[in-house]
Amino acid sequence: MFPLGIEIKKTAKELIINWQLTEVRIPIEEIVEFIEDDTYGGVDKTAVRIGTPYGTTDRIYIKTKKQNYLLYTTNKFALMKKIKA
Repeated sequence: MFPLGIEIKKTAKELIINWQLTEVRIPIEEIVEFIEDDTYGGVDKTAVRIGTPYGTTDRIYIKTKKQNYLLYTTNKFALMKKIKA
């Protein structure tokens, strides 16, 4: 069985995002910013979407030098804490 939510791990070199069978590894040096996104589908239409938008109220936008990501979550505080750590 898969975890329902998004899991984030942070190492000295990478931010690792796991959701269902997906694993995304983002080098820390490539992260430009991460912010809360208050739009439903995100402004950046090319961003990789992770999580399910249905039944979630929070979105976290991660901007990198190469690719951007939009995380759909119900627990933005826990995820933001892990990203900032």
